[in-house]
Amino acid sequence: MRHSAKHLRPGWLLAAIATLALGHTGATAGGPERGSRLDVTLRSRVEDRGHPGRFALVERVESWVPAETAVIVCDMWDFHHCLNAVRRGSEMAPTMDRVLKEMRGRGVTIIHAPSDCMDAYKGHAARRRALETPRSANIPAGIGSWCDRIPAEERGRYPIDQSDGGEDDDPAEHSAWAAKLAGMGRNPKAPWKSQTDLLTIDEAADFISADGEEIWSILEARGIRNVVLMGVHLNMCVLGRPFGLRQLSKNGKNVALMRDLTDTMYNPARAPFVGHFAGTDLMVEHVEKYVCPTVSSEQVLGGAPFRYASDARPRIAFLIDEDEYQTHVSLPAFAAAHLTKDYRVSYLLGSPADPDRLSAIGELDGADLLFVSARRRVLPESQVEALRRFVASGKPVIGIRTASHAFAPRAGKAVPEGRRAWASFDADVLGGNYHNHHDASPAVEVRAVPGAEAHPILAGVDSARIKGHGSLYKVRPLGPSATGLLIGSIPGQEPEPVAWTNAPATGNRVFYTSLGQIDDFASDDFNRLLADAIGWALGRGGPSSGARP
Repeated sequence: MRHSAKHLRPGWLLAAIATLALGHTGATAGGPERGSRLDVTLRSRVEDRGHPGRFALVERVESWVPAETAVIVCDMWDFHHCLNAVRRGSEMAPTMDRVLKEMRGRGVTIIHAPSDCMDAYKGHAARRRALETPRSANIPAGIGSWCDRIPAEERGRYPIDQSDGGEDDDPAEHSAWAAKLAGMGRNPKAPWKSQTDLLTIDEAADFISADGEEIWSILEARGIRNVVLMGVHLNMCVLGRPFGLRQLSKNGKNVALMRDLTDTMYNPARAPFVGHFAGTDLMVEHVEKYVCPTVSSEQVLGGAPFRYASDARPRIAFLIDEDEYQTHVSLPAFAAAHLTKDYRVSYLLGSPADPDRLSAIGELDGADLLFVSARRRVLPESQVEALRRFVASGKPVIGIRTASHAFAPRAGKAVPEGRRAWASFDADVLGGNYHNHHDASPAVEVRAVPGAEAHPILAGVDSARIKGHGSLYKVRPLGPSATGLLIGSIPGQEPEPVAWTNAPATGNRVFYTSLGQIDDFASDDFNRLLADAIGWALGRGGPSSGARP
């Protein structure tokens, strides 16, 4: 397990791949001054007490002192036995180098940790700096050793099968690659000798070490409380090394994974039989649940997070910013169960410090579908403009429950300076007409609109098995471009549409449902409805296959 865990790049891949990688993120113009505080948004998944087995996606904002912060670069080697790992590492490394330069310029300590490669750095100033650091008096027991798991992980199920070492190469390519490594005088099973030269090592400031006790001593000597890990491979060395996430987490450091600057050793031919990048997503989710929070590179560089060019899954951006129906619990659980295999999922959450401001708005860049679950938010003008641009692009939009009044302030409530409402989002985009809701009542009974049963969204759904556990919304009449799919009924009231598609003038494929209270997600048919709506909106054909294998 330990020895099948890294990757990096041969020089002959550098030019093409480095150029490609630099196109994935946007840099800030002129970084913050050295020593200015680092504002980071830490993302975790916390089990919801009311719904065991479901995890709420939560964020918290912290302001870190750069002098009390370090970045550890894990095993970004010059070569690797897996050719696809080499390719992915080469693509990621230029963005990683930009992050390191920005962090270094702000006074953050940079520690390069290419395991098994210290001989290459004999006499290097960054290596001497590590060796000359006094040994700490409080070295935790066992921190010099590999860590396979921490107690918190016992509560969950490890998400991927890596028992074959995780190589995902084409067999013929792998054989040719092994022969090439042997011809270079490298061990094809462990060809690494140094860190990739795509990453800059500052001789005047950085450290080089892969020893757990040395790295702990560096952190203690410099008064470092906050540590960010990046590098490869997440399911092996990033988690397990003596300086890895598990050891630092259990020994009290405020540690975080940079989730977009990592990779896994995972073979899609093994359980859970998803694509390579979906396997990485599952490992990030595991870390967020049981080990430590994560951050992402755009928090340092601006723009959008790094994305691999070969990750061809359509990208869904979930905008979750409401505090009534717990969609920060239900939607991540739905995505994990039904979307990971076929889609890349990202999140725009309401800021913990300011619910009327979205974190990670850059996730809209490159998204193929926007899924909205928000309630009466008045966002900064720039964020509303970003949403309007997305809609104007003609890309699909899905709304659930309070999306019908997502950006509409209550009547009489003033819009603060610098903020903007979009009260007509319901009519403009969703094709709805929300104007109130009925009082609490027994569960909403649901049936298909006559003639709609053959629609691709409903083809795999038994609508009679869907129940609405929230109040029935008053939405009649729908807009002229809307087509009803499902009708909801409660005793003593006229039925109301509860699901429909819309064809706005901007050309988007749009689906909306006023269902979406957390208990609605207990229905397999409701989950199938949402999954099929996503497939339909993205033009992916008929009914979904449901949960991932």
